Amino acid sequence: MDIDPLLAPAILCLGPDGLETARRIRSGCPEAVISGLAGPVEGAEILHDSLESALRDLYRRDQPVIALCAAATVIRALAPLLKPDQPEPPVLAVAEDGGAVVPLLGLRRGANRLARIVGAALGVTPAFTLPDCDPSTRCPTGTKRRGRLAVVGLGPGCGGLMAPEAREELRRARHIIGYETYVRLAGPFRSDQIIHASDNRVEMERARHAFTLAAAGESVVVVSSGDPGIFAMATAVLEALHHSEEASWHRDVELTIIPGISAAQAAAARAGAPLGHDFCVLSLSDNLKPWPVILDRLAAAARADLVIALYNPISRARPWQLGEALDLLRQQRAPETPVVLGRDVGRPDERVWVVRLDALTPEQVDMRTVVIVGSSTTQAFPRAEGGAWVYTPRWYGETALPISA
Repeated sequence: MDIDPLLAPAILCLGPDGLETARRIRSGCPEAVISGLAGPVEGAEILHDSLESALRDLYRRDQPVIALCAAATVIRALAPLLKPDQPEPPVLAVAEDGGAVVPLLGLRRGANRLARIVGAALGVTPAFTLPDCDPSTRCPTGTKRRGRLAVVGLGPGCGGLMAPEAREELRRARHIIGYETYVRLAGPFRSDQIIHASDNRVEMERARHAFTLAAAGESVVVVSSGDPGIFAMATAVLEALHHSEEASWHRDVELTIIPGISAAQAAAARAGAPLGHDFCVLSLSDNLKPWPVILDRLAAAARADLVIALYNPISRARPWQLGEALDLLRQQRAPETPVVLGRDVGRPDERVWVVRLDALTPEQVDMRTVVIVGSSTTQAFPRAEGGAWVYTPRWYGETALPISA
């Protein structure tokens, strides 16, 4: 069988002395990720609580590992996970000072090849214990690698607000699937990665395509903006799996969902803490549910005195619905209720501002704006630099302070 292409390796450091060696390794393997133990290692991109859990987690993810520690340490950690005839990711043990490179696992998957790359970066000859696997004579045929499908949330749009685990899934995937706008936010990508960008209205088709690739043994990422489980692709992926007649999707695909910072969370953080007490999130889009149902839920949330975050508030096809929603809210909320408007938070055109409920008009909002309507206890007060801080206390008893529009 063909030797699998290498996924992005993880260089695992135990202490600060290994960090320089890790950087030397990455000079020859730019896609590698430097990780280390939280506390002893400063400057690593990803931190782990313990060496054993880090090794086992990376192994289960089928990710190549370059461990800067003794070979015996790696073997003791991974021994419970090893099974006969199960494909293994490449695992190397490298001396902390870079003086030795030993491929331990994954010879069928390119461990010797990875060892040569690492050895070349460190200027040492790897200690090969077995020759490269000859596809025609030594590798068992018919061995199928289990595919991986990760649904990741990109956060609001800037790299700094993307979870490290989401970034790692993007780094190691061969196929990137998603709405073309969100795919652009997820880049840049390597030349060996395959991009599958599509229109925003084909969620189920994207989900099925992702499972088809993963069931064939590929590593696939489906991207969503914000959090993938909030009005986004995680639901479509799970629905496709639930109703699939393809048994291989259940058997041959490892599915994981990586959370992200939602638009409401990002806008709330910019404004202060308007979601500090009970709140709900509603979409005003009636593409997938009737408008009367939306109004009923909005009325119930207003009566319950919840802070309300409104997604998809307005569009060219729905120019009137936000006005109707605001009329309903004004029947339940005081005119001075603070409303946070967050547009493109985390992106170059970001704007976050605060208005009173009685001063808010649909013309101030577009489809890329999240609207957070305060409760009866939500408060606002001036910032020193202008504008207002907004927060909802975690206790009851005081009314919101008025703000200027």
